[in-house]
Amino acid sequence: MLTHVVFDADETLLDLRPAVTGGLVAVLEEMRRLTPAAAGVSLADLESDWGAVFGALSAAPVNEIRRAALARSLARAGLDAHLDDLSALFFARRFALTRPFPDALPALAALRPRYTLGYATNGNSRAERCGLTGEFTFEVYAHENGLPKKPAPEFFAAVVEAAGVPPRQIVYVGDSPSHDVVAPLRAGMRAVWLNRAGLPRPEGVPADAEVSTLAALPDVLDRYARVEPSGA
Repeated sequence: MLTHVVFDADETLLDLRPAVTGGLVAVLEEMRRLTPAAAGVSLADLESDWGAVFGALSAAPVNEIRRAALARSLARAGLDAHLDDLSALFFARRFALTRPFPDALPALAALRPRYTLGYATNGNSRAERCGLTGEFTFEVYAHENGLPKKPAPEFFAAVVEAAGVPPRQIVYVGDSPSHDVVAPLRAGMRAVWLNRAGLPRPEGVPADAEVSTLAALPDVLDRYARVEPSGA
């Protein structure tokens, strides 16, 4: 019997990209105010700096990865000494602009009478800073108390512990095939892939269900609520 629905944060419940872009725009504007040398630095440069550092730091906390990316960006204009101030500016703007997708809050409201709702994320999108205050019975954040990121089994073990029920009673919902489908399935949960872009399903990603919008989730979950997951 399905009793708990646990959500990924960024790009699942939260429309993160406009917020990140807004944060980078604020940083770029301040860079150009501080020095003429920043005139040749573009938003595309700042966006690319994330990718340039992510591979080596992918297991690190997200705020550390962003800080490393900003350090790379500031070095383009000789503004290395301003890393603390401009990191603070980025995160202030990023959180101020982070909002749930339009389908998120209605879906949570529809699910809450029937399921216990949880929130479990690799990122630093704290629910209370992103328009999701009070929406969940429990929240799990990577790197709190040494917890590794998804897709580590320890992450999903922490979700099971927070839920307080066997993994077969939990469904995880998220946008990443590897982190939000394959990994929770390996942990004995169910998994729903949120495929907003309508992408082909990657080979080897046997999601229990696939939806293009969270509006479809309540009906999909009701069909699975009383059916044991395969292999259980």
